[in-house]
Amino acid sequence: MARAARLLGGLAAVGAAGVAYAHVETKLFTVRHVTVPVLPPGQDDLRVLHVSDLHVVPSQRTKLAWIRSLAELQPDLVVDTGDNLAHRDAVGPLLDALEPLLASTPGVFVMGSNDYFGPRPKNPARYLRRDPRVFHAEPIDLPWQDMVDAFTAAGWKDLTNRRDVVRAAGRTVACVGVDDPHLDKDELPLAPASPDGASADLRLGVAHAPYVRVLDAMHADGVDAVLAGHTHGGQLRVPFYGALVTNCDLDRGRVSGLHGWPGPRPDAPGGAGSTWLHVSAGAGTSPYAPVRFACRPEATLLTFTAR
Repeated sequence: MARAARLLGGLAAVGAAGVAYAHVETKLFTVRHVTVPVLPPGQDDLRVLHVSDLHVVPSQRTKLAWIRSLAELQPDLVVDTGDNLAHRDAVGPLLDALEPLLASTPGVFVMGSNDYFGPRPKNPARYLRRDPRVFHAEPIDLPWQDMVDAFTAAGWKDLTNRRDVVRAAGRTVACVGVDDPHLDKDELPLAPASPDGASADLRLGVAHAPYVRVLDAMHADGVDAVLAGHTHGGQLRVPFYGALVTNCDLDRGRVSGLHGWPGPRPDAPGGAGSTWLHVSAGAGTSPYAPVRFACRPEATLLTFTAR
């Protein structure tokens, strides 16, 4: 009896330590560096900062300081794949943290569900369902329009079901984006917004949630790479196994990082004809689930280089 009690006590202690560490890990921000060989031969590198799922709450001083420090990477272009907000008063702190990038770097962005609506407490077991989405009759509206107005006033391109062209480091980057697929708001625009897109140096697809239908549509559209977020990299990863869920219909093997779509990476055997896919594990969490395990919060500096 005493031995069983000690065993249970030990397991409880290990569990408590794991939960405590998972909370600490939410503040262990990191920048990943990834190389994508996709530019035309002979071109110089293009540095693209991919940020996603910041889920800003005004009291998160450590996170906000880290976001502000990302400008020191001196990217040529910023791609923001949504879920920037997690509080009604977060727009001001978010804009202050992004101010060095907004002031100096061209950017593009799309919206995520937690830009439109505030998070609510949810049963974590719902993520194990085939469709984990929960729609509330009375959503918590967030001041997303103020964020969009500030982004566009700074010159960042709104790709919400839109195409646009941006100049970065002397290159033409043609972009196509969709509104949040997690809310079924995605509508891939059919016609290019500018003839410059046909001769672009790089063609990017941008979405918040990497649902299969969106990846297939962007692959068929002929983009060179798709950037997305939403998954949080699984948020809680089991060592030697990986993520349990992706919070969408993307397979677990591509829950974060650089991969190919629909097959292997384009530079891998059998990967010819695939599109590059980068899924960010994001830098935040819901304020009601402030834990990460074996999945540090991140931004990614993607170096697009010549094939």
